[in-house]
Amino acid sequence: MSARTGRSRPPAALWLPAGIGVLLLVLPLLALLLRIDWAEVPSVLLSATALDALRLSLITAGIATLCCVLLGVPLAIVLTRLGGAAAVVLRGIVLLPLVLPPLVGGMALLLLFGRGGVLGDALWALGTRLPFTTAAVVLAQIFVALPFLVISVEGALRSADPELESVAEGLGARPATVLRRVTLPLIAPALVSGTTLSFTRALGEFGATAMFAGNAAGTTQTIPLAVYTAFNGAGVGQDTALALALLLICIAFATLLLLRGRIAGVAR
Repeated sequence: MSARTGRSRPPAALWLPAGIGVLLLVLPLLALLLRIDWAEVPSVLLSATALDALRLSLITAGIATLCCVLLGVPLAIVLTRLGGAAAVVLRGIVLLPLVLPPLVGGMALLLLFGRGGVLGDALWALGTRLPFTTAAVVLAQIFVALPFLVISVEGALRSADPELESVAEGLGARPATVLRRVTLPLIAPALVSGTTLSFTRALGEFGATAMFAGNAAGTTQTIPLAVYTAFNGAGVGQDTALALALLLICIAFATLLLLRGRIAGVAR
């Protein structure tokens, strides 16, 4: 038994496939790190292209994450209250963006909000255009990131003791009070986890953004799009792509480390 985890040691037969899995995750990142010209990294990251892409990525991912929390928590609560076919269908809809190619999601958004789309013409008549704007970046990020928050919160709600909410209601607490004083504290670690995962997913979104928002510098060019542009020769070169990729990796890794610390703090 491991003294640190309180669990028995894994069977010896699991170490080989587990090691191969780790190598498949680590070796590509190591190959990237070995190709970076470290002397050029500071100048690249301080360039106007990198700073604009970083600013846009952080702003849009932050707004998208806030929207995911405001929409995802109620959606997760509704999912836990539903039963039968309705719950199965709704959960399938929520999880669909996880398995769809992001380009398909971007195309769907474009067909909904673009010219000739279901809502696009009505918005256009009102003088509003969503595709290929910064707002389109946010919508694309919400589309791909929302499921991460919903499934995290729903899982916590299903594992929580329902008697606690029933007792609170029996003592005369209103539904809003039960939600604020009982439900949300119970799911706090999962909410932190889902929020962080949503933020990192939104930050790294590429396909849906490229299809629905385009790749205009300063307006819709997030860090992933800047990496793609530079790596394919439309920017200043692969050194820029590698430096921006390093920046994205560092932000994502630091966020995940913060996630573990925040969950541990909330759980205590």
